[in-house]
Amino acid sequence: MDNSESLSCCGESVARHAARLINRLDRLARAADHRDGLNPAQRDALRYLALANRFSRSPAAFADYLGTTRGTVSQSLIALEAKGYVTREPHPRDRRAVALGLTAAGRAALKDDDGAALLAEAVAAGAGAEAATLARLLEATLAAAIARNGGRAFGICRTCRHFRAEAHAGTARPHHCALLDVPLAEADSGAICVEHERAA
Repeated sequence: MDNSESLSCCGESVARHAARLINRLDRLARAADHRDGLNPAQRDALRYLALANRFSRSPAAFADYLGTTRGTVSQSLIALEAKGYVTREPHPRDRRAVALGLTAAGRAALKDDDGAALLAEAVAAGAGAEAATLARLLEATLAAAIARNGGRAFGICRTCRHFRAEAHAGTARPHHCALLDVPLAEADSGAICVEHERAA
């Protein structure tokens, strides 16, 4: 018998057992997210804005990232703006939309990100040298879930088929997005994007 099969219980499949473990880890992390007047949904918003590039910091993109509705994320964003953690400005590509940003207070709230830290420490302790393998397996699992639900990938800019490295070498924005036809800063290249399409 496969060792992984012996770890599951109550006659459940290994896949269902793994799903239950992931769900429990998420709940443990979310329990740690309740502090400093924030709730898990609001922390999710701060984390997303810290990861997303300037073209992806909109309520619609955030809703796509979570796989939920704009109405669901709206309340979190309104609360964060009222607390002084989030700003709203005209979107760089669509003046009818808004671009969200983190204030200094919003960035400071992420410095002691207990929920994310708890998971990172658990991965390091539980997976050890296999952490990179675990990350790859989770990426594949997430990609399968997104594809099944018809969602967006939100990959890192520099792994996108539209990314052109050093197209504007020697400038403040040395890279280029062929899809949006805009120059990209080094910081943009390491951020996640709503328009991402993985390179072949």
